[in-house]
Amino acid sequence: MSKKALFYEKMADNKVRCNICHRHCVILDKKRGFCKGRENNSGELYAVNYGKVCSMAIDPIEKKPLFNFHPNSSVFSVATGGCNFRCLHCQNWQISQYAPDDIPYNELYPEDIVNMAVKYNCDGIAYTYTEPTIFYELMNDTSNIAKEKALFNTMITNGYIEKEPLKNLKIDAMNIDIKGNEKFYKEVCFAKLEPVLETCINAKKLGIHCEITNLIIPTYNDAIEDIRLIIEFVKDKLGKETPLHFTGFYPDYKLTNVPPTPAEPLINAQKMAIEEGLKYVYVGNVPGCDENTYCPNCGELLIKRRGFSVIENNLDVVGSSCKCPKCREKIDIII
Repeated sequence: MSKKALFYEKMADNKVRCNICHRHCVILDKKRGFCKGRENNSGELYAVNYGKVCSMAIDPIEKKPLFNFHPNSSVFSVATGGCNFRCLHCQNWQISQYAPDDIPYNELYPEDIVNMAVKYNCDGIAYTYTEPTIFYELMNDTSNIAKEKALFNTMITNGYIEKEPLKNLKIDAMNIDIKGNEKFYKEVCFAKLEPVLETCINAKKLGIHCEITNLIIPTYNDAIEDIRLIIEFVKDKLGKETPLHFTGFYPDYKLTNVPPTPAEPLINAQKMAIEEGLKYVYVGNVPGCDENTYCPNCGELLIKRRGFSVIENNLDVVGSSCKCPKCREKIDIII
């Protein structure tokens, strides 16, 4: 079932301009936009991915990764086919680089998704795996119903969503990728950096819990100046309390000739960020890296993790407030 799309404008000659993301695709009649999920039908734009769920799973929130938002909770994760990026290193290219009706899918609608989340005792829903902006109508309708059932909504995103669509969503938390510098976005993602940074700032202004991820790829975005650019943006524009994740790359899709990221540059990036005053800096996707949460004031171990599992939680929780049990520092974690 297709559904009438949101956030578009009609143009002459039955063309439409999609305004859901920063591409602003002008789409001819009977054609689809760059993301392959929105189609012009006689001058009306339709979400042809509506209800076509190609991937679903019950995940720990830490897998997203969201470490400072409801730690140790579970989310029901969903995605449809398609994406508004063409990243050469995409880890989910088998679904993100295909149209939603060109890959296997389950017909699931918002009520179905929420009912399954409730059935499996999930605490929330994650719109993830591919870029959720491109299945906006499904995400929007689902998030509204989820709120009625006291479930939270999380969005794992490349940050290319436009300001008004983001403002309209009932999203509680976002993990936003900042992938590299402008050159990296142009040559590797076929996109632009500035709209992503704008989304990060807008999300914080809207009161959405934000965590930032930077996937470090050897020789592509691992230069000190590239890492410093991201650290300084988080510190100056989002706040020192904003969690920053540095994660390791594994060869995939069209970057199979690049070696996996060793631990050293990830650990060095983490040290740089902490030295700049960021409070919560994590390293992941590489064996042996420390993914624990420590008190930014005294260094006390607060949350111990192994992989995506929380094995120890020492937070002192009073109501909705978290404190370090040792020095009483306020800890920026949503419980």
